[in-house]
Amino acid sequence: MPSSVPDQLADLPYGHLLRRHDGPLRRDERYDTVHFDGGEYTDQAATGASFLECAFTTVAMSGVKLRQARFNEVWVQGSRWVACDLSDSEWQDVSVLGGVLAGVAAHGSALRRVVLRQCKLEAVNLRAAVLRDVVFEDCVLRDVDFGDARLTGVTFPGSTLEEVRLRGATLSRTDLRGAVRLGLSDGHEGLRGALISSTQLFELAPQFAQALGITVKDR
Repeated sequence: MPSSVPDQLADLPYGHLLRRHDGPLRRDERYDTVHFDGGEYTDQAATGASFLECAFTTVAMSGVKLRQARFNEVWVQGSRWVACDLSDSEWQDVSVLGGVLAGVAAHGSALRRVVLRQCKLEAVNLRAAVLRDVVFEDCVLRDVDFGDARLTGVTFPGSTLEEVRLRGATLSRTDLRGAVRLGLSDGHEGLRGALISSTQLFELAPQFAQALGITVKDR
C-alpha cells in the first residue's frame, strides 16, 4: 500500500477535477473534488462536514472542530493540524504526507486504508478508535494514545514510537517489526496479537517485567 500513494497532486486520479476553495469551512457541508491550498483555518466549526476526492496542501488548521466529519479519498500534503477536534470522524482511502498533528482529539474515529508518511504525531488522542489497514511510514509518534482502540492490519515501517499508550487496546495482524523504536509508556498487555522482532522483545523485557510485577535480580 505505501508504494501506491501518489507523491504529487497531478498524480491524483481526480486531480484534474479539483477546484480551489475560498472562504471558511462550514458545518455539515459536502465538499466534492475541492482543493484546499495554503489556507489558514482557525477556530472554525465544520462538524459533520464530508470531504470526497479532496486535496489539502500546505494548509494550517488550528482549533478547528471537525467532529463526525467524513474524509473519503482525500490527499493531504505538508499540512498542520493543531488542537483540532476530529473525534468520531471517518477516514477511508486517505493519504497524509509530511504533515503534523499536534494536540489532536480523534477518539472514537474510524480509519480504514489510511497512509501517513513522514508525519509527526504528538499528543494525539486515538482512544477507542478503530484502525484497519493503516500504515504509519517513517513517522514519529510521541505521546499517542491508542487506549481501548482496535488496530487490525496496522504497520509502522521506519517509524519511531515514544511514550505510546496501548492500555486496553486490541491488536490483530498489527506488525511493529519495522518500527525503529518501540517506546511504550503503558499498556504492554495490549501488544497481545501484535508482531514484534526478537530485538524489540529484548528491549522491552524490562518493561514487561515491571508490568508483570517481576523482580529481575542477579544474586
